[in-house]
Amino acid sequence: MHSESDIQYALEMTTVLHEPDRRIDTFGNTQFEFQLVSELMDQVNQVRIRNGRIEAQKPVILRPDGFSGFDFEGFGPEAEKFGAWLREHAHRIALFQYGFQFKKSDMSEQIVHEPLDEVCGKLVEQTRVSGNPMRAVIQGVDDAWEICLLKFTVEMIAKSRGINEFDFKRRGLL
Repeated sequence: MHSESDIQYALEMTTVLHEPDRRIDTFGNTQFEFQLVSELMDQVNQVRIRNGRIEAQKPVILRPDGFSGFDFEGFGPEAEKFGAWLREHAHRIALFQYGFQFKKSDMSEQIVHEPLDEVCGKLVEQTRVSGNPMRAVIQGVDDAWEICLLKFTVEMIAKSRGINEFDFKRRGLL
């Protein structure tokens, strides 16, 4: 179990060196490939490369129900007017739920005896040459690498949300 400071350190040290060209699909699941690179603790020029897949499920629209239950006790008449407006416009308010599935069955790892910067540069160049639009190259922390991967997923959600919202609106779902 990681401490709060371990988690914070991992989040601060995580860098996406190459992000996928694609975003989370609005109407279907999306599989990203990742290469997570980390330097081994207390080892000079030893770098671990983890390869795997992470699947993002299609976003789900969540609509708030039960706006009639808001209690504006202690507020003035303006709050009651806001409550009435909120109940009237509840159909326009929507949140998106994103889900990710980490598939350890697709995991592999290797140790490379080279400096971290060289390994990262080679992996980014290989990704560019391959043209794989679904691959991410992430530099992170070895012992908290899963936290690094979770940071990547949160960033992908943030970058996909606007596109997903546009697609939902275009189809009349929002």
